[in-house]
Amino acid sequence: MSDTKGTTLIESLSIRWAGLASRERTLVAGAGVLIALALLWWVGISPALSQLRQAQKAAPSLEAQLQQMRMQAIEAASLKAQRALSYDESLRSLESTVRTLGVGATLSVNASRANITLRNVSGDALAQWLAQVRSNARLVPSEMRLKQAGAAGATPATGVSWDGSVVLNLPAR
Repeated sequence: MSDTKGTTLIESLSIRWAGLASRERTLVAGAGVLIALALLWWVGISPALSQLRQAQKAAPSLEAQLQQMRMQAIEAASLKAQRALSYDESLRSLESTVRTLGVGATLSVNASRANITLRNVSGDALAQWLAQVRSNARLVPSEMRLKQAGAAGATPATGVSWDGSVVLNLPAR
């Protein structure tokens, strides 16, 4: 049924087309081409150009992230390639790194866990200590509870100080 209706519609349009003057046919065809081009622009080209502009704006940021990820992958591979330390070696290395934090840090060992208590330790010293622990003692924190120490004495020159504790799991004996 829709075939006959569709055929009738097509026949009706072709009869009307044939009845149009040459100038009218040109104008109708031009309008059709203009509508087709507008649809092509709005549906196909404009969204693609918008995505391209967004990608070009995001490219430097993504490149920086990629470089950072590559550096982290290299660091992870080098850490993975290091031989594992024994319990005693790891503990000795941890004790020496805790001394670098000064009087603001105390170490207590309970079986296979090391608890480091921090009092008024600068953020820079803490960051350096964590890097040393990871590379020298080959340990990573399993638990960290830190809070900013009295900010009244902190200045941009001295930085932020921290209080709290860091728990590290030592290798099995």
